[in-house]
Amino acid sequence: MLIAVPLMIIPFIFYNAVMLGSGIAAFSSVIMTVPMLSGAVWTMTLGDLVILSALIALFFEVLKATLTTRGSLMNHMFSMVVFIGFLVEFLLVRDAATQLFFSLMVIAFIDVVAGFTISNRAAGRDVSIGL
Repeated sequence: MLIAVPLMIIPFIFYNAVMLGSGIAAFSSVIMTVPMLSGAVWTMTLGDLVILSALIALFFEVLKATLTTRGSLMNHMFSMVVFIGFLVEFLLVRDAATQLFFSLMVIAFIDVVAGFTISNRAAGRDVSIGL
């Protein structure tokens, strides 16, 4: 039943925990810097890490969408609920009206659309007509 839990809930909860705890300014704090061979310095902020975690979660959600189990439908429904949570919070909460949160919301939307599309295609291949 663990497969029914959408992984996009992790960046959603993390964003809200940081937003409520430290404020949205914490997302611009530098986590690490790496000097490059070109002489430039590459920096990673907390906001970049949140986007990276959302993209990793999206990858695993796409992998889960290829499964045709009972939990798959529940996963898609819960993914839709997570997307609606993103949308409602984006529209109603002042600190969620950021580019970072919007990007997370778009990733959640891609998760919903890709999940339904991939599952529909995979289920179509599972159907066999006996003659």
